[in-house]
Parts: sequence; C-alpha cells; structure tokens
Amino acid sequence: MAEVAKAEKTLPAKPDYGLDAPLIVRRMFNRGGWTLATGVALYLINRSQYPGPATHLLLVIGGIGVIFLAIGGMMLWSSRVGKLELRDRLLDSLHLTGGEKVLDVGCGRGLLVIGAAKRLKSGKATGVDIWDSKDLSGNSPDAAKQNAKIEGVADRVRIENCDARKLHYPDNSYDVVLSSTVIHNIPDPDERSTAVHEMWRVLKPGGQLLIFDIRHVPDYAQDLRDAGAQDVTVSPAGFLWCFPTKSLLAKK
Repeated sequence: MAEVAKAEKTLPAKPDYGLDAPLIVRRMFNRGGWTLATGVALYLINRSQYPGPATHLLLVIGGIGVIFLAIGGMMLWSSRVGKLELRDRLLDSLHLTGGEKVLDVGCGRGLLVIGAAKRLKSGKATGVDIWDSKDLSGNSPDAAKQNAKIEGVADRVRIENCDARKLHYPDNSYDVVLSSTVIHNIPDPDERSTAVHEMWRVLKPGGQLLIFDIRHVPDYAQDLRDAGAQDVTVSPAGFLWCFPTKSLLAKK
C-alpha cells in the first residue's frame, strides 16, 4: 500500500495530451524568429543611409516573420487549449448515458478516450493507436495510461496497439466509435476509406460514429453512405491548427 501511495504522489498534477504536429510547430517558430531577426538586422544596418527603404524592408520581412510566429502560436493554442474545449463539445453531442462501450481509434495520449471514460459509469472505453510521434509529441501507450491515472479513470480505460485500417474487433462490438485528427494522416485515399469502413463495421446497430478531422470529412461521409448509413451529419467548418476542420456524426 505504501508503494502504491508513493507512486500516486509522483504522478504529475495535470494530464498532458501532447503537442500536435510538433515538427511543424517548431518550424513555424524557428522560421518566424529567424525571419523577424533578419528584418530587424537589415533595418539597423541600413536605417542611417536608407531610412525609407530600410523601414519598408523591415515591414515586409518582419511581417512575414510575425505571420510564421502567429501560425506557430495558433497551433500551440490549438493543442493546449482548443482541442480540450473541442473534446467537450464533441462528447456533449453524443449524450452518453454512462453504460456505453466506447472505442477511440487513434487515441494518442488519450484525449477523447479519457474524456469519454469520465462520462461513463458502468461502461468501458478502449483507445487504440499505432503511436506515431510525428503526429503527436510523446505519443505512446504509456503516456495515455498515465493520463488515465491522473484523470482517475484507469479502471474504465483500456489502451491497445491497433491500426485503424484493420481493427481486431468483431462486427457490432461498440456502442460508440470515436476518431479525432487521425484519418487524414493516412496518405492513401483507399486506405482512409478502409479505416472508415472498419469503424463502421465494429459499431453496433443503433450506435454512434463520431469523426473529427482537418481534411477529407465529406469523403468519410460518402464512404459511410455507401456502407449503408442513413443518418450522417457533417458540421459547418471550424478552424483549429490553422486548418479548416469538420466533424461527422453517423448513426447505425
């Protein structure tokens, strides 16, 4: 018991759901910093002899640097604040009763699967991923499990290795299937379609499939209609990570 208590005390105070597209965010900040510094340096060098052109050069080059920094800042905000607010809105739309069996496809560090588990009573939530660190910083099953412990839902969350294109679950296994900013990372359109069909396959009749992504959402909707879905709703476009985003809700 003492060892368990000690382990719990060493957990971080807050969960960390990672930085999305970390390489791109770093590039934006690096480019912004260097571009802005170059503009300021050129201005300082030339302002005495050519004050007018030096000012114009600073405005142009410095403006480009500010744009890069703004993009980096927007992506950082989206990862640290925006996606948490988005998670709550998405889960609110499902009106969970607490007894559902939930699957989160591409769960990453557990944002959606843990959010769903916090709304469950007798239900259970499973998160699956292939853990690509290029898509999310610190992406690993251990990170997801630690976040579940911090959020107090480790007993209601199961984390497993599984590819969205070949889910190792029987047909009609889950009441709710979720996926957020995952499918667009699959480069081949046929394989994206396969992933959507797999999510639909494991969904129980009467269940709900919720997909949020930054691209291809209308294609996912058509895939589901082709699979026999009669009730498919696509949201208006939003804006996170400096990309247009949409969500899709389908009922089986």
